[in-house]
Amino acid sequence: MTEKHNQVGVLLVNLGTPDAPTSSSVKRFLSEFLHDHRVVDLTRWLWCPLLHGVILPVRSPKVAKLYQSVWMDEGSPLMVYATRQRDALANKSGLPVALGMTYGSPSITDGIEKLQQQGCEKVMVLPLYPQYSATTTAAVFDKVAKSLKGRPLLPELRFVHHYHDHPAYQSALADSVQRHWDKHGKGDLLLCSYHGIPQRFADNGDPYPQHCEQTTALLQAELGLPDQAIMMSYQSRFGREEWLKPYTDKTLEALPAKGIKTLDIMTPAFSSDCLETLEEIAGECRDIFLEAGGEAFRFIPCLNDDEAHIELMATLVAEHTQGW
Repeated sequence: MTEKHNQVGVLLVNLGTPDAPTSSSVKRFLSEFLHDHRVVDLTRWLWCPLLHGVILPVRSPKVAKLYQSVWMDEGSPLMVYATRQRDALANKSGLPVALGMTYGSPSITDGIEKLQQQGCEKVMVLPLYPQYSATTTAAVFDKVAKSLKGRPLLPELRFVHHYHDHPAYQSALADSVQRHWDKHGKGDLLLCSYHGIPQRFADNGDPYPQHCEQTTALLQAELGLPDQAIMMSYQSRFGREEWLKPYTDKTLEALPAKGIKTLDIMTPAFSSDCLETLEEIAGECRDIFLEAGGEAFRFIPCLNDDEAHIELMATLVAEHTQGW
């Protein structure tokens, strides 16, 4: 009994996803997501009327259609892969593993409660964001703290801050690229597209762009690529203010004129394929590149439930639970 109640559990966290590819479900999800001060830090009296009066009514039906284009038989791609990751990590580590999404369901509160029901008094929180950002990793921490507020008994916590420079992560990334090349041949350029954040956030101290640059440099070294064979850019910008540059769409428009006709593209900031990788990159960005004169656009999937990815997670768990 004592041993069971001293159990270590793992809370695997990702951003989240709508429960269904419908306008109403997407609207609920986007409302929670875009209400987070970590994501949008505008004054509430200005932002909330704009969000509820314009953005959600206009964007929800459009985004729902995009989700419909990538929805899998088992559900949303992010949730499908998250479930597979949870099960594989539990099998690999021998520890209880629960899912918790920053937005939507299952919530972080749901995940922590599941672990506590299994006797876990110690919880290791693993946000599936290789590069730290206040908009993602810190948002997870906020939700964990909020979920525990007011509880009489708190679990002991450990929290993974980032892992973009972990050798096992770099090895898993490089292996996925090499397998792609073995199957399709090497393109003229490898483009690493990262989710963007407003430039203002970086100016205020968010280390995310440095982590992305380090990710690309380490991957380049791991693959043994010359400088001209790899690039990085930022996608998914929203609104009118300046975001991190170079922008992925603008980069793709310019590459064919520079002689890049066959492009390999990957998204190292995403641990699972989702709307931003399957629809935005593999869909919209493919069209942009081909219309600009590109001849072959080859998307390298996220690590998802790849064996090397699960091995990385198990390694992180082992390292961060030492001494427990």
